[in-house]
Amino acid sequence: MRLGWRAISGPALTAAIALLAVLLDRHLPVPSPAPLFVCIVAVAGSLSGFASAMTSAVIAMVGAAPYVLGHRAGPGFAAADLVALALLAFAAAATAATTGLMRERLIGAFASERRNHATAARLSAALDQVDIGIVLLDAETRAEFINRAFRDYFALPDEVADSKPPFIALMYHGRDTGAFELPEDELGTFIAQRMEMVRIGDTTPINISLRNGEVLRFVCAALPDGGRMLSYTPVTDLVRHTDAPSRADYYRSLRDPTGRRLIRYLRVAE
Repeated sequence: MRLGWRAISGPALTAAIALLAVLLDRHLPVPSPAPLFVCIVAVAGSLSGFASAMTSAVIAMVGAAPYVLGHRAGPGFAAADLVALALLAFAAAATAATTGLMRERLIGAFASERRNHATAARLSAALDQVDIGIVLLDAETRAEFINRAFRDYFALPDEVADSKPPFIALMYHGRDTGAFELPEDELGTFIAQRMEMVRIGDTTPINISLRNGEVLRFVCAALPDGGRMLSYTPVTDLVRHTDAPSRADYYRSLRDPTGRRLIRYLRVAE
């Protein structure tokens, strides 16, 4: 037991109450301080743990013994006196054990919570350093975490990202800001397909072309708690830089999911 005001407050208060009860009992009829002793033991256990509470319980027994036994009309000890002391000892010890154990478990839970919070903060900071966009969705598809790369790719303001928006709101934000390299009449179908992929947890990777020339590989991973992890990996170098410059229009038409660009390209080629 580390000495400090928390550790010594319980035993000191118990000793003070016991001494005061004995002194007052010489002049005034004072009720039994046993209930007060039990309360002090509980306070000591909650403040400093089992050791302080048990020390207070022992002091309470020592202080209560002369008070209980001193009220006898005749000499000797009666069974009722011993029973009263035994009940006080049991109540004080049980209170010390209960409060001390509860305090230890609460301290352990708080320490674990602090460690988890620190780990989450480090992980969040680490994910903000990578160039892969990461979005964590809960079971109701609300964004619990959006890293810096995703915010930059889709020009998502921090106040919007930190408000835990639903995934559909993120898709509409990309549509409204013109982030996707798609004709306006195809955006509704594109958004519906992405929503369905997230809903069923489809892990099929797809490439998403952005208006600024970036290409992101989108992957949805289902999490055990019903949530989703969405990753947006930049693959512009793999997709764009391997295209022959003379056939850039043709390769872009192949990446068109609807095939409309390919049809237009073939018509021009004819």
